Amino acid sequence: MRDTVQVTQPSIRVSGLNKSIRNGSRNVEILLDITFDVQPGEFVAMVGKSGSGKSTLLGLLAGLDNPTSGEITLNGTLITSMPEDKLATVRGKLIGFVFQSYQLIPTLTAMENVLLPFELNSKASQAEGLSRARALLQDVGLSERADHYPVQLSGGEQQRVALARAFILRPPIILADEPTGNLDSTNGEQVMQLLINLNRQEGTTLVLVTHDPAVAAHASRIITVRDGAILSDLPNAPASTTALPTESA
Repeated sequence: MRDTVQVTQPSIRVSGLNKSIRNGSRNVEILLDITFDVQPGEFVAMVGKSGSGKSTLLGLLAGLDNPTSGEITLNGTLITSMPEDKLATVRGKLIGFVFQSYQLIPTLTAMENVLLPFELNSKASQAEGLSRARALLQDVGLSERADHYPVQLSGGEQQRVALARAFILRPPIILADEPTGNLDSTNGEQVMQLLINLNRQEGTTLVLVTHDPAVAAHASRIITVRDGAILSDLPNAPASTTALPTESA
């Protein structure tokens, strides 16, 4: 009897991706023939200088923009050329996004910000959403800050709220764009450890854009982008991580 081999479907598949824009009479190439796969649970850091195209690539993976040509598949779903209404639904189910500038709603508390994706995209009960949000805020050490508004929180605390929000729906894919870029080194390292630990705890796939070698050092794989093309795609021995905090002052 022949043994059967189970083939794991990539979380992300990018094939022949190109992105260009018109600048007057000139066509500017931003991404050039990008092709790679990301496996379930993998942590990939995309690095490169400012203007290399790495953030544009992340935006395309999130379905926030359309490529000029090529294909992007997320968990087996082809998102390129998908109508915006269907794409928004897929994005809500498959992707958690962590922004450099936090993107918290200033008129909502920390708890309400974390709950927002749940209320917009989940059919589960409000009680389930509250339970999940409380657990995540505890994971990032902010249970006692749940009723505080963003203006009452430090930058590190706001980014920790943003992490909890990104994980609220248990998305299979987390995309992070310079998540420590607006933080000092101490808060940046704490947020990075939290992101990695939450990612492992939830079993998600993580793709992170950074210009910081210390951040990229945590990844199990590093893709270097230069002038819109992949310069290298190499495995990495990740730096060690610390345990999740239970509560923070």
